[in-house]
Amino acid sequence: MADSPNCDLKSLTPLQLFERVTEQGEKVRALKAGKAPKDEIDAAVRMLLSLKQSYKTATGQDYQAGLPPTDLVLINNSTTKEEDEDFVDPWTVQTSNAKGVDYDKLIVRFGSSKIDTDLINRIERAIGQKPHRFLRRGIFFSHRDMDQILDAYENKKSFYLYTGRGPSSQAMHVGHLIPFIFTKWLQEVFDVPLVIQLTDDEKYLWKDLTTEKAYEYARENAKDIIACGFDINKTFIFSDLDYLGTSTGFYRNIVRVQKHVTFNQVKGIFGFTDSDCIGKISFPAIQAAPSFSSSFPQIFNGKENIQCLIPCAIDQDPYFRMTRDVAPRIGQPKPALLHSIFFPALQGAQTKMSASDPNSSIFLTDTPKQIKTKINKHAFSGGRDTIEEHRKYGGNCDVDVSFMYLTFFLEDDDKLEQLKQAYTSGELLTGELKKVLIETLQPLIAAHQERRKQVTDEMVKQFMTPRKLAFEF
Repeated sequence: MADSPNCDLKSLTPLQLFERVTEQGEKVRALKAGKAPKDEIDAAVRMLLSLKQSYKTATGQDYQAGLPPTDLVLINNSTTKEEDEDFVDPWTVQTSNAKGVDYDKLIVRFGSSKIDTDLINRIERAIGQKPHRFLRRGIFFSHRDMDQILDAYENKKSFYLYTGRGPSSQAMHVGHLIPFIFTKWLQEVFDVPLVIQLTDDEKYLWKDLTTEKAYEYARENAKDIIACGFDINKTFIFSDLDYLGTSTGFYRNIVRVQKHVTFNQVKGIFGFTDSDCIGKISFPAIQAAPSFSSSFPQIFNGKENIQCLIPCAIDQDPYFRMTRDVAPRIGQPKPALLHSIFFPALQGAQTKMSASDPNSSIFLTDTPKQIKTKINKHAFSGGRDTIEEHRKYGGNCDVDVSFMYLTFFLEDDDKLEQLKQAYTSGELLTGELKKVLIETLQPLIAAHQERRKQVTDEMVKQFMTPRKLAFEF
């Protein structure tokens, strides 16, 4: 019996081994956090060490959280390691550049369009107010057919918003807030319906979770989403595990998409292999279905011609490239998209924040003290090795995580520019810049925590009940 796990490991690909190590690491942390019996924790740690050794034997590399095997190439990226070392798919983001992913190259590779000054100015004219800081600062940097959305809006035609969350843990981190902060702003300035998909089915398929645990995470994450301030009369939040069983319109659209996408196509888009479970292979159709208004007959009165706008991180684009390809063949409008850059880990812009590594993230449950400690201890600095060198040569805002975070969360453009100039000139030290970030995030997260305390189970139920929203179609 003792030999069987290692025999099984030999048949796994490097990526599968990487995923097994990641999952086992999460299990060890959960056991320790839950104060499990010592022999149970020890057994889990031994398994983790064995998995790490198997991974090193198979790849010649030590396991590093958030960094999958570097010799892997995803078909959907249409690139090789020699051409570009950025690695982006819906589950993994990897780059060797301390500045982060090269988004201009990603636009070319994915075939999207850059959000330029003309488009931002057009949005400003349409809504009659200053564009969101995420647009002003290039955090949302790429789009598909946003001009069509503006055409519709200017001609008094409606559209709706769709975004989502994969509930892989009970606590969300600040990076998870980005699409919701922006989507809330879009909903307010355009006054349109919003649907939010919680892909608890996806997390069950990809993670070592029970369906019950995945659904529990979905409801807990819904509380954080509601705490962002969404209007209950204009917003429908749904769990796939719940909604799929109650909506014939949703399931019909899933089947329509499934019929028009081949196994070879999903392998090419997502890098699936013959050893992946059929649930993973069929899941992209489930993420595609909310792009069509007929998936929500209670909101849109059965109408199929209401266009959808999807704010999301650029790593989700493969799902919607597939969706846009299928849409005309099933008589549906193509969804439009707005893409954001990735929110960096505290350790640097090479990877996204990870819910499985508490030190890579500022969690929405963190105390002011934890926030201060994490930033001071773990936030990657663009400063020099000594104060003398920093005063002489200045810091590098392009790689400094504290400055990156302020770009996301500091509203005042003038203050942000002043900080950039002071840090670049050497006038402002790294510790002083981190202090500004701490003083920005502490009240923001404290306010979020207070709002979340007001979110009851009954409110979650109301948001997640299929119903007519405050719009006529």
